[in-house]
Amino acid sequence: MPVLLTFVILYLLLTLAAGFFASRYVKTSSDFVQAGRRLHPAMNAAALFALWFGSETIFGASSEFVKHGLSGVIEDPFGGVLCLILFAAFFAKKLYNLNLVTIGDLFRNAYGQKVELIAGLFMLITFFGYVAAQMVALSIILNALIPALGMTNGIIICSIIVTAYTFVGGMWAVSITDFIQSIFIVAGLIMLCLFLIEQAGGITPILAAAPEGFYNFLPPANATDITNWIAAWLTLGLGSIPSQDIFQRVNSARSAKAAVYSTYLGALLYLLFALLPLFIALAAHKLYPESKFEDDAQSVIPILVLNHTPLFVQVLFFGSLLSAIMSTCSGALLAPASILSENIIKPLMKNSKQDKQFLWILRLSVILISIVSLCIAINQGNIFDLVAQSSILGIVSLLTPMIAALFFNSTHKVGAILSMFLGMGAYILFEYYYPLKIASFVPALGISILAMLSVYFYPVKK
Repeated sequence: MPVLLTFVILYLLLTLAAGFFASRYVKTSSDFVQAGRRLHPAMNAAALFALWFGSETIFGASSEFVKHGLSGVIEDPFGGVLCLILFAAFFAKKLYNLNLVTIGDLFRNAYGQKVELIAGLFMLITFFGYVAAQMVALSIILNALIPALGMTNGIIICSIIVTAYTFVGGMWAVSITDFIQSIFIVAGLIMLCLFLIEQAGGITPILAAAPEGFYNFLPPANATDITNWIAAWLTLGLGSIPSQDIFQRVNSARSAKAAVYSTYLGALLYLLFALLPLFIALAAHKLYPESKFEDDAQSVIPILVLNHTPLFVQVLFFGSLLSAIMSTCSGALLAPASILSENIIKPLMKNSKQDKQFLWILRLSVILISIVSLCIAINQGNIFDLVAQSSILGIVSLLTPMIAALFFNSTHKVGAILSMFLGMGAYILFEYYYPLKIASFVPALGISILAMLSVYFYPVKK
């Protein structure tokens, strides 16, 4: 283990060095937030692929797959692929041509500054759980290498490292390291699959080890299960569309055409390679008793790597995985920091600031977002739940007014405010006080849409 730990730390330091090197391109706030809109399509596609190919896919989705089979991962990875396809088809070009810095700018242009502020606050809420999930994932990896460290200490250490990295590099560092680490993490997972296949005696024994009904993709033929199955697709499929994270990566492309094609390519890469962690988790059914992972299914892949692969595969896997999740976490920190700075702090300033001063506000916002997310990570350790909750908050509050502004030229600020508050309020009501047999966000989304429509024919001044 000391040899592995030494190599992983060295690998991690080299990755951090690449991120710090990329920070030399950060001269303005635009460079920090959207890489000056100069990213090559290949880097854009890698960044979009890496958007979810981190903690939720490696640990969250794989653990849900171990426990619930194929039906447990409709939300991710399949919902994530749906989101990227929908974004490429309907949103990428339209948003890119508006020349926005954040999604919050769209709300300001359509509904006015007050709605921009409210939407910015709602967007912040959707990100805290997502950032916390990445911190938990990083801690899981560290604990696999240093069991005596403990989850809480691991989360704190990881949050300090990734905050420092994001503070310095911004979107340039995120994009460059995403591109490099996407190559290494896929190579590491493929090698791990080959070794596990050899250990298990072939692919067939691994597939045959699954219990009955494990591969059921379609839901039972009743209204409740069908509704919840569709809702699982839409959690990420629609919930991440009004996300600053995906917009920021798409908006960093060097042209509108590149933004569209790189998003489609990112979806294809995610569909192909997100299946690898699911296969690796399935190998646990063959190589370990199922009961071994009942209490901590999220740790199944690190345990498999440590017990079934040679040292060079372990170094490649843990090093690239740490760096990949750091890149995901860095992007997840940068997105809400951009919202906080651009759409909440900046409008409240009486005097306009120079760009260099605003760049410092962006960096300090990264620290603030990190502190809040750290507290959430320490108190809620389930990665899959943290990510799902973040997406749901976006779908019930932000999706409807965003679509109304983009496709229906809506300027009804009262409708936008009602849509956000009533959608969020309905979700909280159904989720925590009056549970339904269907996913709580489904009726909440309906209420959000109705609230927007209720004032559609009554023009309201900005």
